[in-house]
Amino acid sequence: MIVDIKQKSKLIHQRVSVTFNYEVYFTQNLFELKNPTLAQVVTADEETPKKIVAVVDAGILKYQPELVKQLVAYTKFYGEVLAIAAEPMIISGGEAAKNDPTLVEQIQQLIETAGLCRHSYVLAIGGGAILDLVGYAAATAHRGIRLIRVPTTVLAQNDSGVGVKNGINAFGKKNFLGTFAPPYAVINDSAFLTTLDDRDWRSGIAEAVKVALIKDANFFDFIHSHSKALGRRDMDAMQEVIYRCAQLHLEHIANSGDPFEMGSSRPLDFGHWAAHKLEHLTNYRLRHGEAVAIGIALDSTYSYLAGLLDCSEWQRILNTLSALGFTLYVPELAHKLSQLEHPDCLFHGLTEFREHLGGELTLTLLKSIGKAIEVHEVNLLLYRQAISLLREF
Repeated sequence: MIVDIKQKSKLIHQRVSVTFNYEVYFTQNLFELKNPTLAQVVTADEETPKKIVAVVDAGILKYQPELVKQLVAYTKFYGEVLAIAAEPMIISGGEAAKNDPTLVEQIQQLIETAGLCRHSYVLAIGGGAILDLVGYAAATAHRGIRLIRVPTTVLAQNDSGVGVKNGINAFGKKNFLGTFAPPYAVINDSAFLTTLDDRDWRSGIAEAVKVALIKDANFFDFIHSHSKALGRRDMDAMQEVIYRCAQLHLEHIANSGDPFEMGSSRPLDFGHWAAHKLEHLTNYRLRHGEAVAIGIALDSTYSYLAGLLDCSEWQRILNTLSALGFTLYVPELAHKLSQLEHPDCLFHGLTEFREHLGGELTLTLLKSIGKAIEVHEVNLLLYRQAISLLREF
């Protein structure tokens, strides 16, 4: 059969542009009655009171056992604005929450039982995993219910909690199921940071290092010069890190031209191809930020070996990460390296990374501190050398 490729078909072309607006607030002691921030966020909508349900990270209650009572009292105090429609749901946080698909249905059931509509609010209070989980459930109920994120960790306040992505893990892959759905608002409460253990305090700094390395050399200088203060849990230094990191993250989303990652480029995931694989290979023994720190060290080392990054800058990056308290090598880095198709080989993460983005493989590497470059091919021999250097370091 001969097909005439010149034959014309009818076509309707339509272009749709959608503008998203949301604010990121910085406050302290959000649920104190004298703090009107949450009520003001909701009253931005002229029709009140608004129904709201809350999902709370159980880990927070170990340190703030009165939080749920405070939340309920807050909604009663601001009853003209807020109407809590169901008992707050308590969920154990951490990556395990994103590995349990039944939790999505439980949150959706809460939304349905409470009678929420698309003009109601879901309040997510917790670390990045809880925010990802709740955000996914909220984005898929009624095709999207307004989400207010209250991040409670450094990592969530400066990175994951301020972005537009939600997701859960599936089929052994990080964030395999998810949505692009901007939140209605984000409220960062610094009081939550005082209850973090040292690992979670430190873990979130990795994302700040990442965005500084690819976008802002002066910001990296700040992190480098304040590494000891950050290690001592200096709140002023941490607040500056969180604010600047969130600012750079939001600027990228707004101005990169690809906020929903329709293309193959994802510079904000510098160091993440290895990080995501390492989280899975360690059965999530590594916190996300700890895995990101290793991924940053690996891709920075590869950038040096490939002749892109100056030796002194490479050493400065590794020394800064080390000074912050990060471990830069775990045995899983070198596991099954000779078996490229083995699912437990680190390099299999490159395939998974490409599949997750679609299109051709696109990795972000460094030309210098503050200046990134994208590549579409990598030399696995150099990556093996990079792993060896990290082991020695």
